[in-house]
Amino acid sequence: MIPHVLNFILFIPLIGAAIVLLARRNNDAVRWTGLLFSLVTFIVSLALYFGYDPENPAMQFVEKVSWIPSLNVSYHIGIDGISMLLVVLTTFLTPIVLLSSWKSIQKQVAAYVALMLVLETAMIGVFVSLDTFLFYVFWELILIPMYFIIGIWGGKDRIYATVKFFIFTMVGSLLMLIAIIWLGYYASTLPGGEFTTDITRLFDIAPTIPLHLQSWMFGAFALSFLIKVPAFPLHTWLPDAHVQAPTGGSVILAGVLLKMGTYGLIRFNIQFFPQASLEYASLLSILGVVGIIYGALVSMVQKDVKKLVAYSSVSHMGFILLGLFGVTVQGMQGGIIQMINHGLSTGALFLIVGMIYDRRHTRMIEEFGGLARQIPVFATFFMIVTLSSIGLPGLNGFVGEFLILIGSFQSEVLGSIWYVVFASTGVVFAAVYMLWMYQRVVFGESRNPENAKLVDLSAREIGLLLPIILFIVWIGVYPSTFLSKSEPTVQRVVEKIEQVQRGEALTKTVSQP
Repeated sequence: MIPHVLNFILFIPLIGAAIVLLARRNNDAVRWTGLLFSLVTFIVSLALYFGYDPENPAMQFVEKVSWIPSLNVSYHIGIDGISMLLVVLTTFLTPIVLLSSWKSIQKQVAAYVALMLVLETAMIGVFVSLDTFLFYVFWELILIPMYFIIGIWGGKDRIYATVKFFIFTMVGSLLMLIAIIWLGYYASTLPGGEFTTDITRLFDIAPTIPLHLQSWMFGAFALSFLIKVPAFPLHTWLPDAHVQAPTGGSVILAGVLLKMGTYGLIRFNIQFFPQASLEYASLLSILGVVGIIYGALVSMVQKDVKKLVAYSSVSHMGFILLGLFGVTVQGMQGGIIQMINHGLSTGALFLIVGMIYDRRHTRMIEEFGGLARQIPVFATFFMIVTLSSIGLPGLNGFVGEFLILIGSFQSEVLGSIWYVVFASTGVVFAAVYMLWMYQRVVFGESRNPENAKLVDLSAREIGLLLPIILFIVWIGVYPSTFLSKSEPTVQRVVEKIEQVQRGEALTKTVSQP
């Protein structure tokens, strides 16, 4: 095993960003350097997958160095079965994003590549932080590169989309900061206690907070994370950001950034505040179900392919929210694997939309038609990813949605099958809007003579999509490769909440006359 492997994964992209800026006058050198450092990061991150012991209940690959001693703030990093999968997803998608931008990004190439590498470090930092203050630093750091990626290389309304994204995220971040300070202060009020930002210590301290205080802290964290998910009705920044972002920005936004919200809900809301999680599980699950249906219905009426995919994200992320707050092993496992699935399937959809946009310079559905005859390789990849997105059995999307629905059906916390009934309509709606879009774009009569001039996918573009297709099929056929890594961690989280639930029931029984 590589010593200090998490440090390497965290800082290799930063070193790459610095070297890229030094070589900024040569665009080819910049592209190859960025790709090389992102590939090295991915290869090193595989050590996490193969070296991780799922049966070990403690955080693994831990590094801890005192940072701000007066506040007990440390550079404290480590992973469990949940964060490990998300780190590997991040390192997997980053080189694909850089390679996808090889031809489409022609201005300020060094700045773009450097910002992507800084963004990779920040995203990994969020998933490995075991200190609430360090988590907040990485969470905020993500805003800077993403702001410039959309603002410089985005579409014609990029400034509006960037400012909206920044404002929404900043509001949520301030609420999170208040909750972090409040939580640390509460720890200092306990007998023999002191202010702390150590997440592993707060796992024991936070659940002891009285419910009325838990609810306020839970709400502050939840609003911050729900904005990032984004959950209905806090989703309005997402379609603008997706449509205006360059292809690489959209892939990272859908593939990784949205998962920071659902990851935060697990790591902070559910693990810190089990009582409040039980109290508000129904509300958050309702928001998830509303998001599923709303996102699907709005997707149906979109004329822009990219905006359709953006709204489909709202629907798919609603499934994840439902799975997490059903508080069952199956549902939470489904939510976690669906985070990975969404990153792969929706990321691939944005790549495909970017490829056709580079050729036609339009994303309007009415401008296409007949692409299956003209560019059959493109149509084939598009079909596989579309079927993955709608949850066809044998592909990855089915596994996540099936586990979520089964877990929600069995959930004692939710206690009603109506969550599953309404959520299931989202599966039907997804088939409607995705297959209808595919039929109009790929089959039928060509609606523009420009379509006859289209050139099929290049070797570089096929190379981008093949690894994603591999994992789409792999997870669909043999999901235990990944589920087995996270299952023991999920079981421990669910058992902790079940203990709280049984304790509440006992208290109510004893207190009755």
